[in-house]
This record gives sequence, structure tokens and C-alpha cells, in this order.
Amino acid sequence: MIICSNCGHENAEGSIFCLECGTSVDGAQLLVTKTIADSEMVDSVKKEALNSGADDLSTDYWLALRLMENDKMLYLSARDEFTLGRFTEGQPVAPDIDLMPYQAYASGVSRLHAAIRRDSDRVIIMDLGSSNGTYLNGRRLNSHMEEQLKRGDVIALGKLKMQVIV
Repeated sequence: MIICSNCGHENAEGSIFCLECGTSVDGAQLLVTKTIADSEMVDSVKKEALNSGADDLSTDYWLALRLMENDKMLYLSARDEFTLGRFTEGQPVAPDIDLMPYQAYASGVSRLHAAIRRDSDRVIIMDLGSSNGTYLNGRRLNSHMEEQLKRGDVIALGKLKMQVIV
């Protein structure tokens, strides 16, 4: 288990963000090969996660995002909706997933940039009125309009790019 230094919550091995407070947790560096074939993608991601010591990831998450700059993985689990952005001291509202450790400020990520949610068997992304825009496969999304995600899609929050793995 990884203990959050901010709130003390016990998180599963391999967690990057605390499921309780959203703070980045130390100890996880999961990498995934960029050249996984579509038909093998889900099994390969699960195998890599298990090989790196994340014992329960095969059933814990409903979406995996690969940060394209450094191949770090973000696993979304436990809740059906997450906000993505960057934490700033003194900000009254913080994003569920803080992207500051991944050069979010330099990449133009807003404090509350986008939301991703699970809606039965669909995964939806929505720009939250960000300054530098949210892009899906190179196309800028309209603010507060939902767009469906699918495996292989590339999301850009400003210039910070991530690929939908599962």
C-alpha cells in the first residue's frame, strides 16, 4: 500500500494520485510500450502493471491514460468522474487529478481544465472553459460540450498530451 503524505489514505500499489484527496503519491512509475497492437492493448497494460508490483490494477481501474511525454500512466478508478488540472496554493477548488508534476503550467493546463467521466459503457470528456483548450485527436473541443472517448484517442490539455489506453 502507498500512504498519502497529505491525508494518510492507504492507496493501492501503483497509484499515482490519492483516491481520497487527489494529491500525487510517491512510489509509482509504471511504463507501457508505445507499440501495443489494438487487440492486445488491454492485456498488455494489465500485464505491465502487474509486473511492476501493482497487484490489484487489473480490476481496479476503468480508464488508463498514458502521458505521451514520459510514458507515465494515470489510472482512473473508484469514482465515475474526475477533474483534471493543476493545483495552485490558495486556490479554493482543486482538481481531482493534479498534473503539476508533469509540467502542466508550462504546457498551458488550466487549474480546472477538463472533466472525464464514465457513463455506463461510455467514457466522456468535457472542457471546463480552459484558457488553452482541450483537444481530441487534434480537434479543439467546445467548452462544456461532451465528447465520447475511445481507445487510442489522443487528448491534449493545452500542450500536455495523453493517449487513451483502456
